[in-house]
Amino acid sequence: MVPASAPPRVVIIGGGIAGLAAAARLHEERPDVEIVVLEGSSVIGGKLQLAEVGGITVDVGAEAMLNRRPEAVALARTSGLADDLVHPAAITASLWNRGDLMPMPRTMMGIPVDLRALAESGVISKPGLARAAMDSVLPATSLEGHDTSIGALVEERFGKEVVDRLVEPLLGGVYAGHARELSARAAVPQVVALLDRDRSLGKAAARATSGPASDIPVFAGIAGGIGRLPGAVAAASGARIETDAVARDLARRAGGGWTIVVGSTKEPRLVHADAVIVATPARAAARLLSDVAPGAALELARIEYASVALVTMAFAERDFPAVVGSGFLVPPVEKRAIKAATFSFAKWDWVREAGNGTLLMRCSLGRHREEHQLQRSDDELVEIALTDLADAIGLSVRPIDSQVQRWGGGLPQYAVGHLDRIATIRAEIGRVGGLAVCGAAYDGLGIPACISSAHLAVASVLPDLPRDLPPGP
Repeated sequence: MVPASAPPRVVIIGGGIAGLAAAARLHEERPDVEIVVLEGSSVIGGKLQLAEVGGITVDVGAEAMLNRRPEAVALARTSGLADDLVHPAAITASLWNRGDLMPMPRTMMGIPVDLRALAESGVISKPGLARAAMDSVLPATSLEGHDTSIGALVEERFGKEVVDRLVEPLLGGVYAGHARELSARAAVPQVVALLDRDRSLGKAAARATSGPASDIPVFAGIAGGIGRLPGAVAAASGARIETDAVARDLARRAGGGWTIVVGSTKEPRLVHADAVIVATPARAAARLLSDVAPGAALELARIEYASVALVTMAFAERDFPAVVGSGFLVPPVEKRAIKAATFSFAKWDWVREAGNGTLLMRCSLGRHREEHQLQRSDDELVEIALTDLADAIGLSVRPIDSQVQRWGGGLPQYAVGHLDRIATIRAEIGRVGGLAVCGAAYDGLGIPACISSAHLAVASVLPDLPRDLPPGP
């Protein structure tokens, strides 16, 4: 009797949301495929993690996902979390500007969309407003055939003050980066795409934020925390998940397929696969691809990362000062340690209800190449956050509990020319066959963008999977 053939096997290296989303899409497209996810740490989920603070389990990584893109909410629904999808109760943010909390004017990633509202906000000085008004009369700016930084683009159109007071805090919150270094094409592609239609950058930004999607809530969350999503996706994917499984080397097999070296140098083991998806941060991907796709590895190694820390604190409701909105952002020119504060109890109804008289909030610290600011103890970071909160909102009490989550090298920086770099990486990897990459380093840092990159990776390896041949011994 002829033995049955083993199913094709795909190994996914990296158990963050991108790797798990790739596993889920593979299972959907090819339920006959054996899927193995190798995660080097002890837990899956990457930067989607939960922790208990003040007796409440809450997100200590990403705590929202863009709702106006379909990928993340769709994945949550297909993973069994449809009934737990929620939207923020409040998303009105303030700006800590010249010592006062001011309402954040409507912008597109810091690009003003309404100069009258900008003037009424008080964020920009009168000379700064006069300079910003020049956007409507300046000659058109074209980025066709080249890239520039978002800071340079906005400064050319609106002036330096708009960059320093609006664009920098918005980009600091998303990328932990600097406006004058981040790619305009990568950071605000919607606006850049409209520059050929609108001479005014402000009008292009307003157009990008209008339309049918403007009636849809911007963000979504999951009751109990976004950190629930990785486990739900893993369970629904049918994949075999291995934690503490560090992939150390990747090699082409002579007869086709791949061999992955997993584990310590003293006790390595070999895992064979018909296809491999690398869903790790760029530098780890570069090490794995150095032999099989050296050109792609070189470009991956050039992607820089920023480190951040999130300080989550719990306070007794009776002791917390009255606040407005869901939090505030801090421009770097204010020379404060924190770059943002989120009043989680005001932003999410489920957090307030779970607190039952305990209020949770969090502050973020750290920007690109400012890692020295984070080289302090957890207690010191808590004290630093409390000092800034005392000045910003009049907080005068200590938390009943706190937790510091450090994300070392957590946020890739989309430098000028990023899109060309990613195209080069994918072109070289595409020539190899049976190999793909995905994650936050490629098409966007948000959860939907990571999931979209996972879908692209799956689509690229599916044609290379055999229908009835085993992956080998």
